[in-house]
Amino acid sequence: MAGIKDGTSGGNGTARPVAQRLLATATRLFAEQGYDRTSVQEIVDAAGVTKGALYHYFGSKEDLLREVYGRVLRLQQERLDHFADAAAPVERRLRDAAADVVVTTIENLDDTKIFFRSMHHLSPETDKQVRAERRRYHERFRALVEEGQRAGVFTADVPADLVVDYHFGSVHHLGTWYREDGPLSPQQVADHLADLLLRALRP
Repeated sequence: MAGIKDGTSGGNGTARPVAQRLLATATRLFAEQGYDRTSVQEIVDAAGVTKGALYHYFGSKEDLLREVYGRVLRLQQERLDHFADAAAPVERRLRDAAADVVVTTIENLDDTKIFFRSMHHLSPETDKQVRAERRRYHERFRALVEEGQRAGVFTADVPADLVVDYHFGSVHHLGTWYREDGPLSPQQVADHLADLLLRALRP
């Protein structure tokens, strides 16, 4: 993937805003029209740039789709690594990580919905790369569960893989029901789901 190139090239400080504007415009159009019904020309026209500018920062429309989700996944991976590396008991670290992925998913719900609705348009190679990035996140999360199981803090009766699938099944389902004007805030949803996870792991 070409992705977003260094936004400071040229020394004028204008490159990064162009890349961000292209990504924001593509995200809006993908949400409104669908990925397959949005052309590159529509994106550059709406962003007020040329096709050359788009291809300078992104290699293709597919790269835009990947970046819509990639920026969310990078944020979540960075935050998970922070929680996992903290000097806190494993139960606290897992709960913080479990709640955080809910909050960050809700805060970027349009991005995640667009991606999962359109990911079948990715080339096999790009799809493989994205799945590998998601797998890295899930493996780091699972490692926290396994750490707690080895320490006797969590029950070992439930396979760690099943625990991870249980929690992320709930996370991936958020886009089908969560509404900003609903009765629960993102943090309240996160707290409930994290508590459910920990209850399922109690010895």
